[in-house]
Amino acid sequence: MTTSQPDDEDGDPGLARARTSLAWTRTALSFAAVGGVVLKEHLIPGLLIMAVAPVIWQLGHLAHHLPGRLRLVTTTIVVVALVALAVAVIG
Repeated sequence: MTTSQPDDEDGDPGLARARTSLAWTRTALSFAAVGGVVLKEHLIPGLLIMAVAPVIWQLGHLAHHLPGRLRLVTTTIVVVALVALAVAVIG
């Protein structure tokens, strides 16, 4: 008889929130790093990208039960994508 170890999610579902929080933090750090690289060549787009990093980090730390959280996250993602598109087309 073989016994399999439980999946991490099944063993401790509380880790899912911790992993999600870490993912938001990694994303914010990535935006800050990319903003720093872009800043070397183009001042305004680099500053815009770096300004988005704290917003992304803060979004990841909103309460999970906050009404409208999903709408806020979706709106922010769309705005960031549109700004990135505008920077790509203009630059």
